[in-house]
Amino acid sequence: MRSREQKTYFETLKRYERKFERNELEDYKMLLKRHKDEEELDNLSLQRLKALYEKYHVNREKKNLDQLFEKPSEEISDNNS
Repeated sequence: MRSREQKTYFETLKRYERKFERNELEDYKMLLKRHKDEEELDNLSLQRLKALYEKYHVNREKKNLDQLFEKPSEEISDNNS
């Protein structure tokens, strides 16, 4: 479970590498090396990884755009005739 969680964090953070500050990038690279060596991160390292994830990955709600693609109702077309 923990290794899967760790893998998803690294996959997501890969997109944000260029936005990291210098010290965050060094920390991230060290954690990534440990991950590539198939080591499971300890609690402190996992906390640092989660902190980077929470700082850079913003989960935005997906807007429901269905209303923009609906056909106009018949009532409106009847009034125009």
